[in-house]
Amino acid sequence: MQEILPPVIPTALDQDIEKYGKVVDFSQGDLLFSPEELMKKFFVVLQGRIKVSQVSLHSGKEQTLQILAQGSLYDVVTLLDGARHDNLLTALDNVQIMTLPMEIVRSWMQSNSSFNRLLFPYIARQMREMEELVTDLSFYNTSERLLKLIIKNIDPENPDRLKLIHDLPHEEIASLIGTVRKVLNRHIQELKKEGLIDVERKNIRLKDNIKLLEELDRFE
Repeated sequence: MQEILPPVIPTALDQDIEKYGKVVDFSQGDLLFSPEELMKKFFVVLQGRIKVSQVSLHSGKEQTLQILAQGSLYDVVTLLDGARHDNLLTALDNVQIMTLPMEIVRSWMQSNSSFNRLLFPYIARQMREMEELVTDLSFYNTSERLLKLIIKNIDPENPDRLKLIHDLPHEEIASLIGTVRKVLNRHIQELKKEGLIDVERKNIRLKDNIKLLEELDRFE
């Protein structure tokens, strides 16, 4: 079995996951389960990236809330409150997940301390990320939000590369920072002109990380 949650899954819990888990594959561009289906399903991402977003019924504008990657859990909100969660889930790559019955995961949360030692830190990280998204949209302009997104996604193993967002279409990156492609493209061209990044076949490559950090410090 692939590693699902760090650091190590206790043996008994691992056996339960083997018993109840079902591996499901989706192709790039597929919409995953509906909100109604996700009332009954909890899943862990094994491979690929999934965009979680909401669309305004009035304007049709899409706001990306987060990108799920290997090890991500969904949906913690429905797990906790039992209510429908009206998000859209779109496969950004060919995706493989493991689904688990929501009632089984909820029973683990209520009685399995090993599971809670894995779940609660994950919930805390998710809350912090949502808090950061709200803060960024409220207090930072588009240029600053793009810088923060780039810096947040620097790959520590390959500092000139980005993780998660490196090859996303500009429409997707724009949605992550609450803007549109035209505005995003203008800011990307400004960063290229300043020698901070380059774009190769739609992939963003970093050229001067120190200057990127200094540029963000200027705003804060």
